[in-house]
Amino acid sequence: MSTLVSSWSKNVQSVPANYVFPEDKRPGGDFAAPVCKDIPVIDLSLGRLNVIQQIMKANQDSGMFQVINHGVSEELMHATMNMFKEFFNMPAEDKAMYYSEDGTKGFRLYTSSLNYIKDGVNTWKDSVKHTCEPLEDNIQSWPEKPARYRVVVGAYTVEVRKLSYRILDLICEGLGVALGYFGDELSKDQLLVAHHYPPCPDPSLVLGVGGHTDTTLITLLQQDIYGLQIFKDEQWHGVEPLPHAFVVNISDQLEIISNGKLKSPRHRVVTNTSVARTSLLTFITPSLESIIEPEKTLVSASNSQMFKSFRFKEYLEIFAANLRDPKGPSTLEAYKL
Repeated sequence: MSTLVSSWSKNVQSVPANYVFPEDKRPGGDFAAPVCKDIPVIDLSLGRLNVIQQIMKANQDSGMFQVINHGVSEELMHATMNMFKEFFNMPAEDKAMYYSEDGTKGFRLYTSSLNYIKDGVNTWKDSVKHTCEPLEDNIQSWPEKPARYRVVVGAYTVEVRKLSYRILDLICEGLGVALGYFGDELSKDQLLVAHHYPPCPDPSLVLGVGGHTDTTLITLLQQDIYGLQIFKDEQWHGVEPLPHAFVVNISDQLEIISNGKLKSPRHRVVTNTSVARTSLLTFITPSLESIIEPEKTLVSASNSQMFKSFRFKEYLEIFAANLRDPKGPSTLEAYKL
């Protein structure tokens, strides 16, 4: 358990060498980049046509937006965030039973130093991962501590999944494809990942998560402390944490299926010197055997097919290879025609 960043970082005055990013990739002064004013905040309680238009514009401009009045209760969001903060603050002996280096486990506590090494540098975070679907089959592997963990987190995963489907249906309408197009195999799996970023003695040298696009279909993020940044207009911008909002970003598979109409944004996470940051990410993903390709109605003589067809599991294999050898093209670029 001493490998957890949260276990040893409170006792260090400087960043260990194996956490210092190369000079061209470390955030430097950009760790406190100004908040981007162009990330839309969309009120889902407004008229459906208005909401669809706002979502489509956001997805075409940057691939990221925030939603409010989304139907997930403030009480449940608050309770779930507090549950994860309590989990990460439990004594080491209580967390030890959940620690694992096996990436195939349905639930595990892990740290970047053993599971996310890119360019030979570790990221400054600890994480827990939950496999969520079907909930009744997976929840038994989740922790029983803190008290009511399974009840609260289970309810949260159900409500955020409903919200994800609601947003995907709005995107269906915006693209002009059949309602429910993203159902079944294209959104079969759900992962809930909580990242915990302890305070860092020098945030200009490290990253909580390096610059990347998400491999999934769509991602919903709950955050309450600054840390998320998006790469836009050739520079990094902060994404403002809004109370009881979800940050939504288009992921690689949606960019491919939309034939490039929607953008999967490059983003990263920076740290700070004073407070720990905990974020909750819900990933909606296709089944491993799903065939991913541009929707045929979105391909035309004036909008030629941009991506080749593939199985989702193949995409993940190439993504994993790119993590080990990051000098090649991004996974998304590798599938462009």
